[in-house]
Amino acid sequence: MIQAKLDWSQVELIIENALQEDIGSGDITTELVFPKDTRCKAIIMAKEDGVVAGLLIAERVFKKLDKNTLWNEKRREGGTVKPKDILAEINGSPRAILAGERLALNLLQRLSGIATLTSRFVKEVEGLSVKIVDTRKTAPGLRILDKYGVSVGGGYNHRFGLYDGALIKDNHIKLAGSITQAVNMIREKANVKIRIEVETSTLDEVKEALSAGADIIMLDNMTVETMRQAVKIINGRALTEASGGINLDNVRQAAETGVDFISIGALTHSPRALDIGLYVL
Repeated sequence: MIQAKLDWSQVELIIENALQEDIGSGDITTELVFPKDTRCKAIIMAKEDGVVAGLLIAERVFKKLDKNTLWNEKRREGGTVKPKDILAEINGSPRAILAGERLALNLLQRLSGIATLTSRFVKEVEGLSVKIVDTRKTAPGLRILDKYGVSVGGGYNHRFGLYDGALIKDNHIKLAGSITQAVNMIREKANVKIRIEVETSTLDEVKEALSAGADIIMLDNMTVETMRQAVKIINGRALTEASGGINLDNVRQAAETGVDFISIGALTHSPRALDIGLYVL
């Protein structure tokens, strides 16, 4: 598992597409009200407690619209914020600031929401060696940003896509015939050795995945007691990942079973955006 770093070529593409979607041929209101040479100041301010993520991306939005925009960051990426904390000061064209406001806030609020939720899970398992990881349940087209938000919150990233690791799930097993057959087919056909993870829901499946040589065994929707038994059976011969039905109320119990990873889809598929606003001074 890794922690995401921003690939700016991908970020630029996301910003370009989003600006085209929102502005299109031009911001009618702003362009008719403000001359090109007008300047103004604005602040971005937190309106609730949380962890901030995406400041660099918000800055890039405004500078994409006007390269002369001055951005003065007042809070660090990954830092905790409280209501009325100023995250950044902006000095530039009102055309750029007002046209970029919605996109900058959409991304900043979403990523900060992801980072905030992730940090809460990380805090719940503090003192244990387990890692909190995300899934592929991200917003289409925003995966690199969503996973970056998880990293800022102290979590780790599972696969970025179907291309960087084999995860044999229940439907693969049904079609292949068994866990053993699915693992063997991948081992035989892959050009290079790749890490294979197998999703299991019973102790018998755990034993089969272990015998087949899985590198990671996912314990999917198991009770805490069943997970504990599974970890004991595996006994360090494969990495273990708890998944399914894990929330802030039970994540500590899951972690105490001894699993190596806990994957949580909610980190990116349903985060609540952190309340952040932009205000012209």
